[in-house]
Order: sequence, then structure tokens, then C-alpha cells
Amino acid sequence: MTIVEMLARNARMYPNDSALIELKPSQKIRREITWKVFDERANRVANALIDKGVSKGDKVIPLMMNSINWLEAYFGIIRTGAWAVPLNFRFTSSDIKYCADIAEAKVMILGEEFTERVEAIRSQLPTIKDYIFVGQNLPEAMESFEDVTSEASPQPVDMELDAEDGCGLYFTSGTTGAPKPILLTHKNMECVAITENCHHYQKHSDNFILIPPLYHTGAKMHWFGSLIVGGRATLLTEISPQYIFEAVHQEKGTIVWLLVPWAQDILGALDRGELKKEDYDLSCWRLMHIGAQPVPPSLVKHWKQYFPDMQYDTNYGLSESTGPGCVHLGIENEHKVGAIGTAGFNWEARIVNDKGENVAPGEIGELLIKGNGIMKEYYKNPEKTAETIKDGWLYTGDMAREDSEGFIYLVDRKKDVVITGGENIFPVEVEDVIHKHPKIYDVGVVGIPDERLGEIVAAVIDPKPGMILTEEEVNQFCEQNLPRYKRPRRIIFDKVPRNPTGKIEKPKLRQKYAHVEG
Repeated sequence: MTIVEMLARNARMYPNDSALIELKPSQKIRREITWKVFDERANRVANALIDKGVSKGDKVIPLMMNSINWLEAYFGIIRTGAWAVPLNFRFTSSDIKYCADIAEAKVMILGEEFTERVEAIRSQLPTIKDYIFVGQNLPEAMESFEDVTSEASPQPVDMELDAEDGCGLYFTSGTTGAPKPILLTHKNMECVAITENCHHYQKHSDNFILIPPLYHTGAKMHWFGSLIVGGRATLLTEISPQYIFEAVHQEKGTIVWLLVPWAQDILGALDRGELKKEDYDLSCWRLMHIGAQPVPPSLVKHWKQYFPDMQYDTNYGLSESTGPGCVHLGIENEHKVGAIGTAGFNWEARIVNDKGENVAPGEIGELLIKGNGIMKEYYKNPEKTAETIKDGWLYTGDMAREDSEGFIYLVDRKKDVVITGGENIFPVEVEDVIHKHPKIYDVGVVGIPDERLGEIVAAVIDPKPGMILTEEEVNQFCEQNLPRYKRPRRIIFDKVPRNPTGKIEKPKLRQKYAHVEG
């Protein structure tokens, strides 16, 4: 069953139940639609696009901030048989052009926030024939989203969709270079919905507080586990510890998926007394889970001090695996915090050496995964596809090890390994240790060039607000907790750059500090 069929079924089964809630706390704006309205709005988008000549296999770009309109557009695009090409809201004009050119997109649905960036390149996007605008100040030669959809039919479109048909062209986050286009299918989307539901026991009564960007194969794919049973989503469009607590309190949120920085912000606010649990009714909040990046075990232990009875899960995934679920810890395995877990429902996982042979427990190798969520291909790049998918196994590029009980521990990205004096050092291991320092808010570890050793370890550290931290304190802590060869040779105090999905942007750190001298 495709995700658009899931939407139609929800409209039949739960027509008057709440499907989507959108919150803008600073403006005191709350919008809510039912499953019946959501389904009809998606149909209107689909029919409007078909009226403009969009057909199966065409590409349509949604470029918007998180909103109900975003999801209406996404499901409407897919219903036509076209591919949705969601773009990162941080993309510059040149990034947008790069992706639009690869996709050869036919239509763009854009939010008001992107007017300037799109207008700057509009004359350079020959394949885009129609621009549908979401906002108040309608630019010249664009059409209003509300006008276009209100005039279109709310009836279902007549389009046969096959499980192997493409439906989404997602661009990777670009943490290891230029974003790569990943073609996902209807089967991939169905897989993630089933896997998520099996992992997190989502029910029709659940309310998923949806915070991360919708363009990414992250949180909305987690919510697909609720979609399959008609569980609603609350789109929280502004992020702060207070807003998250208010959303759970007011909307009776049951599931919240957080990025590491957001969890750290909540804990910091609780520690400082700026946020008080007793001011909110959080009894409905049953599950907090984290993914998209390595999670410091110290953070989870700190979280459980405040929320001892709340379920917790760690999720591992990639855009190439349709996001989350190929490996997960499992809410029943909190005693193994630090591991990313075991192969997810209907998934397989292996750890191999450079020859593709399974390594022994405890040895480090590359993590491979296999399942119905694996992408169809890197679009227009058969060589990279063949490099990455072999005999049905996806080579993730992540280094990992497995313990005697079969739990997998992520060590680092293959490309991020620091080789200093012939020793392999995995930055995540160093970051996990440094994170335990009580004055440190965030840390990113990279290798920087060194004439004698080839590379040395550099730690970029962002202290907690109001804390004074010296290089000497960090060095003393590392001397007590890290073997000599793993200790950072450079301590740099700065903000740690993270992309919208929370991943540390290691290329930016390496570029910025490549020539730092001791």
C-alpha cells in the first residue's frame, strides 16, 4: 500500500478525526485539518498539477518551510505519479539551481521565504514552466497556491502507481560533499511506514510532535509509522525548549523525535531552572527518540534523570535507506545505550572488512544493510550506485563494531577517520568522551594536516552558556579519560556547525581549521 493510499484510507476510516495540526507559537497561530480535508487538499494539488501538464515521472519541487501546505503539496505531487523533489530550506540560489538542473523539474511550489533566492536564478531554470507560490506577496508570473488548489477538483486522480515506481528524489545533506540525488520508490516509503510502526507501536491515538525539516528523510518518515494507522502529527514550526513542552502539554503529544542539540537545550534549560517540568502536563509523552547522528550516552543518562519512565529509542538510518529504521536500539534495550542497536524489522545488517568479509565481534568494519527501504539508485549516477549497492547490500560508509550480543556500535564515518602517525582514530569516540565534561555543550572532532604525523586530532568545543572553560581544563579532562594517541592536539573554542538534521558539518570544520597552528 502506497503512502497516498494510506492517506485515502484514513480519510475513509477517520474522516472527521484530526490529521494535522500546525503551530506557530510566537504568533499564537494554530491550524488544524481532518483526514477528510487533508485527503481532499492533496487531491486538489494533484489535479491542479495534472491540469498544468504534470504526468507520471515528471519532477516537482516543494521548497517551503514546515507547514500543512508542505504535506498537502507532497502527497498531491506523489498522487500524480510525479516525483517530489524536496529541497533543503538552507540552500542558496546556486544550490537550488544545481538540484533543479539535475532533476529537470517541471514545476516549483515555493514559500514566500524563498522568493529572493528563486528570483535570482529564475531565468536560468528553463525546465520549470510553472511556479506556485505559498504566501501573501505574490511575485509576477507566479500563481497563488490557494487560488490554484481552490479551483482544482477534490476528486481522486486516476493514476496507477506501482511499488517500484519512483516517487521521491531526495538530495543528501551534503556533509561529505555536494548533495547526491537519491531516487526513492513507493515500496521504499511503504517499508519505512511498516518498520516504524513495528518499532514504536504507534496507534491511532498517538500524536507525533513533528519538529525537524520535512524536506529530509527523517522525522516525517518516523511519522509514517503513525500515518499507517491514522495517527495525527503536530507540526511545531518554531523550536525552543519551552515551545516543545507547550506543544506536548497543549496538544497531548505522545511521541517527540529530537535532534541531539534540541535535547541538550531542553536539559540545559531544566538544569538552569529556566524550564520547570511541573509547569506542564507531560504525562502523555510516552516516547522520545533521537537519530540522524551519534548520540552521546551521557545525554541519554541525563535525560532519564528527568524522565525516568519515558521510553527511549536510538534510530540509525540514511537517505539511501529511506531514512530511519534499518538499525535501531529498541525501547526495550535502554540498558544498551551507546549502541545504535540491531537490524530493524524486516532489515538485515552486516559489518565487513575491505574484502567484503564479515568481521568478528569487536572488530571494526563497514556497516552494510539490506531491506525494502534501500533506494533505487543515485539518480543519473550508475557508477556511484554500483559502488554503493552490491548484491542488494547497501555499503553505508559508516564504520561500526558489533558486541557479543549482536548490538552494533557506530564508530564513525569512513571518510572522517583521522590517521595520525599510522593510528586510526574515530572522532565519534573522542566526541563521546569530551561530551561528558560538565561545562561542554557541543563538540566536533576532525583531523587537520600535520607535517610530522600526517594528521592530528582537533576538537572544536562550544561551552555551555555562561560557563568559562579553559584549554587547560579540557586537556586535563582528556588526560584522565583518553589514551594519549586519541587526545586532541588542538583545542579550539567555537560554535560547532550542524546542518538542519543535526549532523556536524565536518567538511566545514576541516576547511576552516586546516591551517591552525599550535
